Amino acid sequence: MNTTTAMPVDSGATPVASNRDNEKKARLYSLDALRGFDMFWIMGGGSIFHAISKVSGSPFWEAIDTQLEHPAWNGFHFYDLIFPLFLFMAGVSTPYSVGRELEKGKSRNQLLLRVIKRGLLLVLLGIIYNNGLQLQPVSQIRFCSVLGRIGLAYMFANIIYLYTKGRAQMIWFAGILVVYWLLLKFTAAPGFAPGDLTMEGNFASYIDRCIVPGKLYLGIHDPEGFTSTFPAISTALLGIITGNLLRNSPMLPVRKVGLMAIIGVMFIILAQLWNFDFPINKNLWTSSFVLQVGGISLLLLALFYYVIDIAGYQKWAFFFRVIGMNSILIYISGHFIDWHYTNDSIFKWLGQLIGDPINAIALSITLVFVKWLFLYFMYKKKAFLKV
Repeated sequence: MNTTTAMPVDSGATPVASNRDNEKKARLYSLDALRGFDMFWIMGGGSIFHAISKVSGSPFWEAIDTQLEHPAWNGFHFYDLIFPLFLFMAGVSTPYSVGRELEKGKSRNQLLLRVIKRGLLLVLLGIIYNNGLQLQPVSQIRFCSVLGRIGLAYMFANIIYLYTKGRAQMIWFAGILVVYWLLLKFTAAPGFAPGDLTMEGNFASYIDRCIVPGKLYLGIHDPEGFTSTFPAISTALLGIITGNLLRNSPMLPVRKVGLMAIIGVMFIILAQLWNFDFPINKNLWTSSFVLQVGGISLLLLALFYYVIDIAGYQKWAFFFRVIGMNSILIYISGHFIDWHYTNDSIFKWLGQLIGDPINAIALSITLVFVKWLFLYFMYKKKAFLKV
């Protein structure tokens, strides 16, 4: 997952996806750029728009600001897309990494061990991210995490990829969503009616309260809980199916874009219909949520793939690619680097010069700039955190 090597940046609009042999040799430029676009919002992009909204007081910017926060429970905002989009892209990269190793002659059992190792390492990193390196009672440790969900969903989706073909992977994708829907539809926590999907009454959170050691993020519920990781496997599988299409299908690249766009729209429509019975809910990673974010992920990848890898316009995406090639590093760096202190040390004078309230916007922008310079330095040194 998230292992790449530096590729030269194209100086113009050179179609690089028309040659299928070249496409099979290396990861897609658009994939790293889209991952960088995704991580941009976590590394400070969202804070820029929060600051603009606060300073301006404009209803328009307030509406944008709302989209950069999670809903309390049911519903969907743009910010809900960031996590599943990353997991989707981890799946897309599978045919370019694990698939390439299969073609080189490595056995499935060898790759199985590597996949399990990567998955469990991400789980461990997630625990460290949540709790730091310190000794404390098990009851005070939060074991569930964003990295842990990525690790487990990636691991199980890759195991399915290793031992099944394309049609079976599609069946697994749909089957998991249906089984999860039925599980939550006809069960509930003790004392609640079957199908209760409140935080207190839903069956997934109840199972987590029973089996997950340590503490849950919200006491009675964890948005990265063990049970709701089950449908997240489908999110990774959708990425794998998409990666298979991009890397191995003899279809013309433009037709691949059209197919991704059509399926993306269909998924979004299906998500809205399913929402009436099984609400779109990131906290529970509901099946309708998987279709919603899956559809949007397909549309975004289709757009990036067409503009960058087919039309060949790569220069504009370099900013995002630098972020995308060290996405795990920038995600965990805040626990080891005081970015706000660094930003103030370099640019506090700028904030003082500009003055209130605009300085909040300026320092939000410089914070992203400082982080990007760090990632650019790592990029130039070809130093990428590999998991």
